[in-house]
This record gives sequence, structure tokens and C-alpha cells, in this order.
Amino acid sequence: MAAYHYVALDSSGRQKKGVDEGDTARHVRQQLRDRGWTPLEVHEVLGKVRRTKTSVDSTQPAADKSEKKQQAQSKNLFNPTISIKELALITRQLATLTRAALPLDESLATVVSQSGKDRVKKVMTSVRAQVVEGQSLAQAMSNFPKVFKQDYVATVRAGEQSGDLAGVLDRLADYTENGQKIRQTVSNAMLYPIILTVVAVMVVVGMLTYVVPQVIEVFAGIDQELPLLTRVLISASDFLQVYGFVLLIVLVLLGALVRWILNKPGPKQRWHTLMLKIPLVGQWLKISNCAVFCRTQATLLASGVPMLDAMRISSEVLSNIPMRASIEEASGRIREGASLSYALTKTDYFPPMTLHLIASGEASGALGDMLFKAAENQERDLESWISTFLAILEPVLILLMGGLVMMIVLAIMMPIFELNQMVS
Repeated sequence: MAAYHYVALDSSGRQKKGVDEGDTARHVRQQLRDRGWTPLEVHEVLGKVRRTKTSVDSTQPAADKSEKKQQAQSKNLFNPTISIKELALITRQLATLTRAALPLDESLATVVSQSGKDRVKKVMTSVRAQVVEGQSLAQAMSNFPKVFKQDYVATVRAGEQSGDLAGVLDRLADYTENGQKIRQTVSNAMLYPIILTVVAVMVVVGMLTYVVPQVIEVFAGIDQELPLLTRVLISASDFLQVYGFVLLIVLVLLGALVRWILNKPGPKQRWHTLMLKIPLVGQWLKISNCAVFCRTQATLLASGVPMLDAMRISSEVLSNIPMRASIEEASGRIREGASLSYALTKTDYFPPMTLHLIASGEASGALGDMLFKAAENQERDLESWISTFLAILEPVLILLMGGLVMMIVLAIMMPIFELNQMVS
């Protein structure tokens, strides 16, 4: 059986959407008709379309024939994605249900029934359908790479192979929830500076576009050269009034061009290297990526994933390309017989405290526990860095905004002061 997303009309003519299981799309359509509904669309919820040779019944409705032909000629368009918060929730639910000794298909069915989000139901219904067909949970999840990343699937696969799926899912739930917590912390921290910057830009543009033109009309009849600052302000105001919309389009296009260039491997790597050298920003990148590496590595090793596989997967989780490349080089040293702490020391990206904790874990045989402690230490440093960064950024933004407003006010007031001196 497979999972199908449907759109149908009920007996009162209202549109209904949902996910149902069936052998074929025709089977799902028939199930909808049995409920008294009229099916409009039925699409398989899979990352890949299964091509099967089937004979078409001469009595099959034309809509079903057309649908089969469309499925045979194109890839499936439905590849749902879910947020990290939703992933953390379903992981915790699965861990709890599995630990309660419920069969896997029943646990998945319970997650589907308890979910209030349609996209989550699509994914988990499809995963359950494939598990019922005989696939492992990791295999079923791997069909949704946008939802279940490589480290997630590898951890689940290790749990199934070791026979401790419940324990692995518990650790995976902690890992996912912690990742969501870090993202939420960073998002909340950056919200105020972003709002302040947007408001500052809007205030300055509004003053230059609407306030300044009305004020400078007072100086139109003055037969005297205006101060330089006032002339610059008038020129900026005239430019924004005439070319403001063009400037906005140019900035949008320029941003799109820069983003397109930075998506290319060479420029992207050079940009990431430059980011590591920028004060504060480089420190944030190192701390955040080190924290992600330590926690991912600890989760994978604790779940039974071999060291080299865990290193490869952990490197792919990192967002910074040079740091990712350094982890790949460290994997080569480990393959040659070096310890993890020694291999990471050569990267020059990991702080001494983290390296000491890893070395202690290797010496004591508790590497997984020490990696978790190293991750917690890095996450505390990240929170401290965010507090420091905001403590510096917020006053700087306020000073910049106040400085711009002061320059506009001075540009308006200086001719008035000069006029008063002439009159006196």
C-alpha cells in the first residue's frame, strides 16, 4: 500500500483535503466514492514515483486513465517539508510510543492521528505505508530527504541495526529539540536588530521623501548659497523622489545577482573563508558549527554509527565550507590511525576546552559523554556570544539612526541660523 493525498468534494459540496492509504490511486478514488465524496485530485505522496506495468481496465473512468498516464510520464510533484519544530515533536512521539513497546506501524499510525498538520500527515502516512510493505523505518524516511536529513536517517538505521530503536529515538529527539532551541534563540536574538534597522531606514527615507521637500521650499526665495550639508540633503531628496523606485529595483536585482554568484562553489567558498576572518561574525560561525558538530557526532556515536561514517555525516551538517573541509581532512587522519582529538587539533577551528574534553573522553572510554558535554559548553558560549553581540549591536544601531536624523535636522536648521544672523 502507498499513501495518497486527495482533494474531494463531500456530499454538501465542501472541499476536503487529506491523506489516505491504498494500493493504487484508483483504489483511493473508490474509497472516497464509498464515503459519498467526489474525488477531484489524487496524488501519491512519495519522493520517487514507482513505475509499474498495469493493464488498464476498459471500464476504468477516463480521469483514472489520465492520472495513470500522468504518473507514468512525470515525477511526483508532492514532496512535503515540515519544520524543525514539527520534526522534533514527531521524533519525541515516536520515541515515547516505541519505548512503550507498541509495534512500529501502530506507533506511526498514532503519530498520524495525533498530528494536526496536513503536511505532517502526508509524510508520516507515506512512511507508515512503506513500513507496512516491509521496508525499514530508515529506508522509508530516506524517501523524504527534505524532511529527514542524512544524519537523522543514519541514526535511525543504527538504532534498528542495534535493536535499541527506542533509546536511539530518545537521543534523536533530544538532538532535534536542541537544534530547534538553538535556531529559536538565534532568531529571537536577531529580531530586535532587524526591526530597528528596518524602522531606521523607513524613517530616513520618509523624511527625505516627504518631510524635507516641504521644508526646503522655505529656502527657495533666499538669494544666498545654502550650506554644503543642506545642498547634499536636497540632492539626496531630489534623487529619491525621481529615482527611488528605480533604486529599489536595482538593489533587489543586485541582491539576487550576489546570491546567484555566492551559490557557485568557488565564490561561496571564498565568501565563507572571508566570513571566518571577520571579528565577531567569524567567532559566531566557529562556535555554532563546533556545537553542531559535537552534538551530531555524539548522537551518532551513541547510536552505534561507526566513527568514520559519523565524521562524514557530521561534516555534511556544518554550514561553513572551510570548516566542513577541515572535518573531512580530520577523517583522513583518523583513517590513518590518529585520535579524534589530535585530528581536530590540526583544523585550528576547535577551542582548547572542546579538544581537552574530547581527549579526556578518548582516554576514559566515554567519548560520547564528553562530546555531549563539549556540545553543551559550546552552546553556552554561543548564548554568551549572542548576548555580547547584541550588547554591542543595539547601541551602534541607535547611534547610527540618531546620527542620520541629527544630520537631517542640522541640514534644515543651518540655513535658518544663517538667515537669523543676516537679519540681526
